[in-house]
Amino acid sequence: MLESALQNLTSVPVLAFALGLLATSLKSDLRLPEPIYQAITIYLLLGIGIKGGVALSKTNLEQVFSPLLGTLLLSAAVPILAFYLLPIFGKFSKDDRGALAAHYGSTSLVTFTAALVFLEGQRIEFEGYLVSLLAVMEIPGILIGLWLAKRASSSGVSLGESMREVLTGKSLLLLAGGLVIGLFTGESGYSRIEPFFGGLFTGILALFLLELGIVAGRRLSDLKVGGVGLALFAVCFPLFAGSLGVITGQLSGLSVGGAMVLGVLAASASYIAAPAAVRLALPQASPGRYLTASLGFTFPFNLVLGIPLMLSLSTWLEGVGL
Repeated sequence: MLESALQNLTSVPVLAFALGLLATSLKSDLRLPEPIYQAITIYLLLGIGIKGGVALSKTNLEQVFSPLLGTLLLSAAVPILAFYLLPIFGKFSKDDRGALAAHYGSTSLVTFTAALVFLEGQRIEFEGYLVSLLAVMEIPGILIGLWLAKRASSSGVSLGESMREVLTGKSLLLLAGGLVIGLFTGESGYSRIEPFFGGLFTGILALFLLELGIVAGRRLSDLKVGGVGLALFAVCFPLFAGSLGVITGQLSGLSVGGAMVLGVLAASASYIAAPAAVRLALPQASPGRYLTASLGFTFPFNLVLGIPLMLSLSTWLEGVGL
């Protein structure tokens, strides 16, 4: 595990994230221009969707059924567990608990991407259709987290309105659209665009992580809003949820690499789709809490340690014959 963690620490995307953190601590004016940041986001979402669609076009549907069912159960369990375990870590309002449950029930595209890059660097095989599991986990966790909060709160707009924003937002639209494009064009169609979506992918991901390092560094000053309890939750809960994800992946027949990625998805927290829904549905929830937890703590923790930890757990479980 230590060797894997060291290799992950010295990868270009992770070092770019560290550079962003350093720039913030030095009070540098370094930032990616907003149009470039948006273009990179579109590139990553569409590229991952297309790759997943191509892999899905070569996959027997019977192979996908068990992992898909396990992912659906996992996407329901994680936000419920987050909502009811949060009081252990401190006093949180129902709105804050719902907001955090929505963030941790959903997924992080960039953490997912970093996990795939990490596995490729380790030369560990994984199922190409994993992006379809990412798409499946994107929405249910947000929906359940918001529903749990709204059961005990009358604040905010209707749940349906907030869901419409998520379903029509660029995150899900590009990911699902890319899946459909890849599914219909197949490997022959993808070969024509592979130099753009394949060869350049890691470099563009590094630029994206540079910007996220800057954003995360600026969120760390919000620690006082959540306190130590929030920081503990943002580290401990991903380890718990990620372990459930790895176990689910192993039981549903995924490979060592595939189970590790499902664990990373369960351990990750959304900071793109979930904030949009929470902002509408739970306006009383504190952004200083849910953004600091997901982006300031959980994201860098997973990037540096969570990914190799999930691989170690998956490898161990495979060894004991789970």
